[in-house]
Formats: sequence, structure tokens, C-alpha cells
Amino acid sequence: MSTEALWVGIDVAKAQLDVAFGAAGDTLSVTNDEAGIQSVLEELRSRSCTMVVVEATGGFEVALVSNLVASSIPVVVANPRQVRQFARATGQLAKTDLLDARILALFGERIRPELRPIPDGATRLLDALLTRRRQITTMIVAEGNRAGFAPPALQKSIQKHILWLQRELEKIDTEMNGTIQSSPVWRARDALYRSVPGIGPVISRTILAELPELGTLTHKQMAALVGVAPIARDSGTMKGKRMVFGGRASVRSVLYLAAVVGVRHNHVIREFYHRLRARGKPAKSALIACAHKLLTILNAMARTGEPWRAQNA
Repeated sequence: MSTEALWVGIDVAKAQLDVAFGAAGDTLSVTNDEAGIQSVLEELRSRSCTMVVVEATGGFEVALVSNLVASSIPVVVANPRQVRQFARATGQLAKTDLLDARILALFGERIRPELRPIPDGATRLLDALLTRRRQITTMIVAEGNRAGFAPPALQKSIQKHILWLQRELEKIDTEMNGTIQSSPVWRARDALYRSVPGIGPVISRTILAELPELGTLTHKQMAALVGVAPIARDSGTMKGKRMVFGGRASVRSVLYLAAVVGVRHNHVIREFYHRLRARGKPAKSALIACAHKLLTILNAMARTGEPWRAQNA
């Protein structure tokens, strides 16, 4: 006897969880704490849900998702922009927490998002360290820009702050290095990625933390996931300009930087870049194509475990 599929949407806020058991089913609101999460888990176990869909909220969903995974309840963390566009497409313009939970349930039922592995605690820690590193780097650049036109009375304060930020950056780098060295798998992957000319420690660690799927998907799926696959914009006789869009911006950014370095120091990428330029490709488009090629190479290396060999690339 088959049971009816139940898609559950959970809207996550800092203080509250709003649960919709199906797009038109009953709802439940609880606090976003240990007691509230446990009550949601008990309710889900009693109903045998097909899948739970939540949105990425910048961290408020982590405790809930971790408990769902530990309880072997299938869960997908959806892109908020994709869910909002889906809501508009269905004519749902109003926005409340309970309506959002129902939309998430409907999104799961209609779109059937693919179940992906949820990062473990160590991966989340490395991701948080990388995010903090980007924040500190941005602050150092901002303070350096301010120093260029600040009055002399403020120069000492700005330089003192820059020195403090640089020390914090060194601490973050040390902690990231220790986190990677503590895992034999990560040590091997880090050495594998850094064997490619143009891939340095920051790029390698970004890939480790923010692209754990590397090596498990096809090169086309990986390009779409990162956002380096050109998207067609054609209509009728109009042939629009291909553009890259969406995906994981932080990974795409470091791959672009790796392509810039690779054009100078990686002869495979350099030859590929100059071939594209000779065919009339603009410089930026050629660099994005080089980033795409680097991602394809890294994906193959992660799948086979073979280090960089120019002839294979």
C-alpha cells in the first residue's frame, strides 16, 4: 500500500520556525531553539515526510538542518532567490512566514530539488573561517583607501587598525591551516588542488570548503553549480549574448583569479587563452572560459585522485 508523498516546508527565522505540512496542509509554529527543533522532529517522524525544504538564511537554519540530518530526515537547503521567483511565478506575491513555509512545501512538490550532501561540522568551520577572512581583507582594503585622503590626525588611528586587522588575518590563516592539517583527506585534497599552477592556498581552501561536490558530478553539472556555464539568451531570430549567472559566487571569483594567474604561469591555460583571443573573444570572456576549463580539470583530478599533469590537461 503506497502512502501519499508529504513535502514539508519550514520557514526559518532567528526566533521562530514556521512549518507547513504540505502546500495546503496544516501548519505549526515553534521557537527556533533546541526544544522547538525537537518538537518539529517528533512531528516529522510521526508523519513520514518525503522531504523537508528550507531556505538558506545565513546561519539560522544550521541547527535545524543538522538535527534533521542526524535524524535521517531528507532535507534540502534551497536558494532563496530561486524560491522567491517560484512564488512569483505561482502568483503568490504576499509574503508572511507561514505563506513562505507553504511556498517551500509547494516548491519541493513541484520542482523536486535534488538531494545534496550537507556539509559536516568541520566543513562548516572552514567555510566560516574563509568568510571571516574575506571580511577582514575587505576591511583592510577599505582602511587603506581611507588612509589615502584622511587628515594627518587620523592617520595613526587608521594605520593602527590596519595592523590589528593584518594580525587577525594571520590568525585566521593559521587556524585554517591547522583545520586542514588535522584531516588526512583534506591534506591530500589540498595538495592535489595546489599541484595545478595558478592554484594557491586561498583558492584551494575555498574549493575544499565551498565546493565539496567536486569530483562527484559531471563537468557540465559542476559548471552550472559554480556558475561558469554560459547561459543562452536567444529568442526567435535574436541571438543574445551568452552570460554567466548564479551559482556559487565565491568559488567563481577565486577560479577567475586562478585563471588570471594561470594565463601567466600555467602554459595549458595560457595557450587556451591566446587561442580564444585569436578567435576574437574579449579578454574577460576568455578568462571566464579559462576558469571553466580549470574547474573541469579540477573536477577530473578530484574524481581520479591524479595530480596535475600538463599532458592530461
